[in-house]
Amino acid sequence: MIEKKPTLGVLLGDPSGIGPEIVAKLLGCLEIYELANAVVVGDYRVFRMGQRIAGISHPIKLTDRIDSAQFETGQPLFFDYPTISDEEVTLGKVNPKSGKAVIDTLSFMLDLALEKKIDGFVFAPFNKEAMILGGLPYHSELDFFKDKFNRPNIPGEVSVLDDLWATRVTSHIGISQVSALITKDNVFNTIRFMDSVLRTFGIKNPRLAVSALNPHAGEGGMFGSEEKEAISPAIEMARAQGISAEGPFPADTIYLRIKKENYHAVVSMYHDQGQIATKLMGFDRGVTVHGGLPIAIATPAHGSAFDIAGQGKANPQGITRAFLTASRLAANLRSQNTAQSITDR
Repeated sequence: MIEKKPTLGVLLGDPSGIGPEIVAKLLGCLEIYELANAVVVGDYRVFRMGQRIAGISHPIKLTDRIDSAQFETGQPLFFDYPTISDEEVTLGKVNPKSGKAVIDTLSFMLDLALEKKIDGFVFAPFNKEAMILGGLPYHSELDFFKDKFNRPNIPGEVSVLDDLWATRVTSHIGISQVSALITKDNVFNTIRFMDSVLRTFGIKNPRLAVSALNPHAGEGGMFGSEEKEAISPAIEMARAQGISAEGPFPADTIYLRIKKENYHAVVSMYHDQGQIATKLMGFDRGVTVHGGLPIAIATPAHGSAFDIAGQGKANPQGITRAFLTASRLAANLRSQNTAQSITDR
């Protein structure tokens, strides 16, 4: 029996940034339609603006139904969800109206997912400042997702660069707060989370490299006790559950070790410890995955790039990779849910 391809929604991102442009460019990549059906949800006026910026004039078929939409090979659909006109968009500038448009469209997309009308979605970059000004009652979109799907224990985002995956125990907090949150439970939960996301993606026996917090992995306690008291015990807990986790390795050489020893992922202790390395190795190619959810959600790792908005030179490589990654996650999640339903009968 041939599996039906998953259906992924595509969001235009912040209208004031490069989102509409890179979505227009994404839809011209025939590779994406081999893995999933694509339905863009957003204000059609903003999408047309993105096409003009990208220098693309290919027509796109509009639909008023998503759950029963008829997809043709290599052709996306567009569901018009009016929120903001192109005349109200301020390219390259933070705009509360753009933030409000993002919130409203994102809320609609999440409802589609909860109603099982889509298998996941990809979003062009949001601007958090605009979203907060537009009325977002959460610290970030991840907190919105966790609340909407009732998954409060998700530790954070996952970064993907080519075949390397990465996550961190702490993320968007001040550096002075990091040490207190490096506990055995927090480190263990993050390792387990990373292992689970990799298995959902289809990696059967993932190998994880875990970073130390302190210089030289603490040098036997001379430079800090987190390695002895929290990180090493967490790794042992993970290994006792069959997770292939190793470390803690000094952060300044861990990526050299990963390249030599073929680890699938790295677990860092704080945001910049891992993000600097992955963004240096491939900023335009990076993808952010929101793992641990019942649907696939991914976005480019770069931001809304207000500095080049409207210039037609935005690189669509990140959103293309995000779509391909989300397609595979969505297909595997669907298979897992089907298998679980059969088991439960």
